[in-house]
Amino acid sequence: MAERISFRDQITRNKIKSFILIGVIVIAFLLGPGYFFIIMIFSIIFSLSYVLISYYKSDKIALASVKAKPASKINHREFFNAAENMSLASGLPMPRLYVMESSEINAFASGRDPQNAVICVTTGCLKELNKQELEGVIAHEMSHIANYDIRFMTLTAILVGLISIVAQIFLRSLWFSSLTGGSGGRGKDGRMQIILIVLGIFLAILAPLFANLVSLAISRKREFTADATAVKFTRYPPGLASALKKIRHQHVSEKEKHRYAKALAPLFISDPFKRKIKGMFSTHPDVNERISKLERM
Repeated sequence: MAERISFRDQITRNKIKSFILIGVIVIAFLLGPGYFFIIMIFSIIFSLSYVLISYYKSDKIALASVKAKPASKINHREFFNAAENMSLASGLPMPRLYVMESSEINAFASGRDPQNAVICVTTGCLKELNKQELEGVIAHEMSHIANYDIRFMTLTAILVGLISIVAQIFLRSLWFSSLTGGSGGRGKDGRMQIILIVLGIFLAILAPLFANLVSLAISRKREFTADATAVKFTRYPPGLASALKKIRHQHVSEKEKHRYAKALAPLFISDPFKRKIKGMFSTHPDVNERISKLERM
């Protein structure tokens, strides 16, 4: 018999792991080739602009990209009932509710804080899920709101973008310096300079890749945290587990995949593109592992 696990332990452990991973990104940035003053100026300006747009307009951008429409209390009564129940269970304000046209079972939450949050579900989600399953999915999305995951992932995206910018500027500066002269590679100092340049190029190329891998790892940990927090809200793990089982077995057509922007994939409860990429390159944890953890809670 599989060892039972506590949803409280899952929430705590995954939150700690998420903060450790984002700390790794910060360290990678501090150790990177970001010592030029002008690089820092451009990076700060870009980051501030990115923060303001992403932070304050994240919900509108996400909803517009999937052509979501406000939910109707008459036509989507089950959606409103589930959201109201989870709002009471979580102690959070009632989010604004939206529906997007898609036969796929999926949902996402967005917004900078609980007072400005939105939850969007697909028409397939409302059609295929029963009351307990729908509440499990809504509880998962409310968990993202409660844990400020949108703010957390926005910060992660900023740091990853900043590292990429610094790496690109550093590569260009090396290329420019090699064109404008130097020791030409003669003598001991010249050889050392070549070694340092090659090493710098190697690190500048790997830094953005490493930062993206850490960002994906954070995204996966936040999904585990949201699953565990959803159990805390519903006190009924089988609801969300059953919804994930239906998501696991559904087939997504190429036409359906075109409804989604790839940048929004980490927001959804399940990868909307159903990519076969697993492990460190995936935006979401393996659905079988998620179901297994829920069944042991």
